[in-house]
Amino acid sequence: MSDAYPEFRLRLPNGGPEALGRLLAEKGARGSRKFIVAAGSPVRAEVVQSFAVRKPPSHRTRQQLIAEGAIRESSRRPGWLETVRDIEFSSPSAAAEVLMGCSVNGWGVWKSADGQSLAAYLGQAADGPNRCWLVRGSNVTGLDLVQRLWLSDGCVTLAASRLRQGVQQGISKEDLRTLVQEDYESTATYSQRQQLVESVHAFLSRMKPGDTVCTISGGRLYAGQITGEAEQTESEGGRSNLRRPVEWQPTGYAYDELPEELQQKLSIQHDVVELTAVQAVIDGLGLTNEELAEEAEAIERDPSMEIPAITVRRELELPAPTDELAAELLVHETEWLREVRDLLWDDRQLVFYGPPGTGKTYLALQLAEFFGGGPEQVKLVQFHPSYAYEDFFEGFRPQEDPESREVAFRLTAGPLRELADLASREGNRHIPHFLIIDEINRANLAKVFGELYFLLEYRNKSVRLTYSGDDFALPPNLFVIGTMNTADRSIALVDAAMRRRFAFVELSPRTQPTSGLLRRWLTSQGRDSEPADLLEVLNSRIEDPDFRIGPSYLMKKGVYRDGGLERTWRTKILPLLEEHHYGEDVDIEKRYGITALRASLPGPLPEPSA
Repeated sequence: MSDAYPEFRLRLPNGGPEALGRLLAEKGARGSRKFIVAAGSPVRAEVVQSFAVRKPPSHRTRQQLIAEGAIRESSRRPGWLETVRDIEFSSPSAAAEVLMGCSVNGWGVWKSADGQSLAAYLGQAADGPNRCWLVRGSNVTGLDLVQRLWLSDGCVTLAASRLRQGVQQGISKEDLRTLVQEDYESTATYSQRQQLVESVHAFLSRMKPGDTVCTISGGRLYAGQITGEAEQTESEGGRSNLRRPVEWQPTGYAYDELPEELQQKLSIQHDVVELTAVQAVIDGLGLTNEELAEEAEAIERDPSMEIPAITVRRELELPAPTDELAAELLVHETEWLREVRDLLWDDRQLVFYGPPGTGKTYLALQLAEFFGGGPEQVKLVQFHPSYAYEDFFEGFRPQEDPESREVAFRLTAGPLRELADLASREGNRHIPHFLIIDEINRANLAKVFGELYFLLEYRNKSVRLTYSGDDFALPPNLFVIGTMNTADRSIALVDAAMRRRFAFVELSPRTQPTSGLLRRWLTSQGRDSEPADLLEVLNSRIEDPDFRIGPSYLMKKGVYRDGGLERTWRTKILPLLEEHHYGEDVDIEKRYGITALRASLPGPLPEPSA
């Protein structure tokens, strides 16, 4: 074997023996470094079920080597195969895949004597997890390079036509920024130069062999593995003069059928986008849980750790309301709660609207805690006329430095950004999180939501944020429940755009579950039904349904102390009606006073005559 590089070792799974190999300086037809596996190296006897589909070239190579006798049963290691001669492979990954019978990153599993991975030894990157990238190639100056070049030639490219020759892989961002400034000063705007620096630096210095790369073409997502170093080459029109070799998977995946959180990342409009946050989703595309588990078992790994590609598939769900919940909330029937749950599931946003005192905020909080599994997943904010985007999502606010004691304006996250960040953390993505917006119609909604208004309707998209410049999407497990008070007429200001984005559920004294709520509560408390009778008579005298009185005014302990009912009626209910009839010649006490209402209640039936 060649002595150009030191010997590298591959430990086969489940405490298996070690294979030996060396990297060659020579490159294969598609640009990856060739690799030789030494004679006598062990080979796993079985292959995983998905091997032929995921890695057809390696599967064919393995079958051919077995057929020609280059790999055969081992006489030294019962239950294993072994190589009978030195075998040259097109890449370290191809060598590892043939030996292990599954899809594997050869740049990470081949180790030097001191435990360094092959990629780290070559200075490609420090040892650590691989990353995942999106590189766009379906519209490079009008050409679809994915179909025309990438899939057929086994590569991924980036256009940098004016960048001088000799730019080295691993260049620092500062050095690259200087070169781009000089080479593109008269042909690109400042923002275009900044974006080019980010894309080229990621392509040359952050990507490494073994990383996953994705692209989109013809409505399909294609994924592959980077198998070699970056090169700067001459190309037609400079459209693909930066290039890396890639082993692409043979099939693509329909974009419309991809998980929502992956679609969100893919919607970011840059030439190069890091997708590491959703790499587990990409790793699991096209495979069943059983196939993923089999692949994981074929690779040496900690058996106590969950398999990421299976973990991310844990279903997001809103638990079905129970009869016990309906009884606790005093809702007339469980089916009404199930309908609310279905509306939330379908639209992700819902508004409870109705007159004051109908329990909108209480019901929103209780349902959010039930669906989310506890108060830790629920955050409440209250809108008001001066509430702004900077308060709600993010903005610059004065903050004191704890060391210097100086006050400066710093970018600060608001409640929605905080909750979205919490909901999108690893391990939280299958848990529902709820933002309760009390009095949602009291603020200028277009001003408060800003570009987020778009995301309420298009949850599979992302937008560039105003202040931070981050690309942001609403997590699929983030739900919004708003409340609206119809008595102040501000609901009339809610525009059609918001009505399209939210489901609206009425809580009104004229309909269930609100109309019978007080009577059910009084029964559960063992109290007389007179307050419910009085409230029904009162509301029957109020012509405008938006000003009818909700039951929560009469569901407080103070109402049932001595004189409490009369006191509540005089100080809480009548002032609301005085405001409603302001400027009208209405005798509030005569029409709505508790004495007048009691007089209208039906009296006891007369005793039957003897």
